[in-house]
Amino acid sequence: MKKVLIIGATSAIADHCARIWAARGYELFLVARNEERLQTILADLKVRGAVKVNKFCVDINCIDQHVELLNSAESTMSGVDIVLLAHGTLSNQESCEQSVEETMGEIQTNALSTISLLTLIANRFETRKLGTIAVISSVAGDRGRASNYVYGSAKAMVTVFTSGLRQRLFKSNVSVVTVKPGFVDTPMTADFKKGLLWVKPSLIANKIVRAVDRRRSEIYAPAFWFLVMIIIKIVPMWIFKRMRRF
Repeated sequence: MKKVLIIGATSAIADHCARIWAARGYELFLVARNEERLQTILADLKVRGAVKVNKFCVDINCIDQHVELLNSAESTMSGVDIVLLAHGTLSNQESCEQSVEETMGEIQTNALSTISLLTLIANRFETRKLGTIAVISSVAGDRGRASNYVYGSAKAMVTVFTSGLRQRLFKSNVSVVTVKPGFVDTPMTADFKKGLLWVKPSLIANKIVRAVDRRRSEIYAPAFWFLVMIIIKIVPMWIFKRMRRF
């Protein structure tokens, strides 16, 4: 029975991942800041057949609590095999443009808190020479765009950090999976107009679980975003900067 730590467990994608792992009989340790929502998900997983599910309520931006969080997960489950980092917020670009404080807050939530956790988790897995770390980044981190460059910058930091971490941990048999979703129809994007490129969180969750099983390095979810982002990245800057805000 594998033991999975899910950080940001109340996100729609993480919830669907938890359902898949629960159905397999894995032991789960859920982490999020919303106690009520966390308890609801825990109860739902038990109804779905999960045998062992525990929780830890914390604001991931409280970096000084990260060691306690990891210690609690490891002691409760007698070890951790898989970690999924799925926490984050969708930045309000226009507000960030007017506020240094809000911009720094978004960078803290979407990048620095993740990097703190990755550093601690990596050291533990490296010592054990075993484990898989899956991190949700975003296609937004592949090229800065006027419509979301604060969020994109945070995700770019995560993508580059996991790339280096992956190379470092390869010799220790530790897998680092970077997941780059495109447009996902979740409560966080409820106000967005949906189109053909939008997908359900259950689809992303299935791809994450498969990537973890196969110890992949980096995936675009869905895969067509790989081609979309190649096109976006090769547009010359003299053209790109004249394109409408998107």
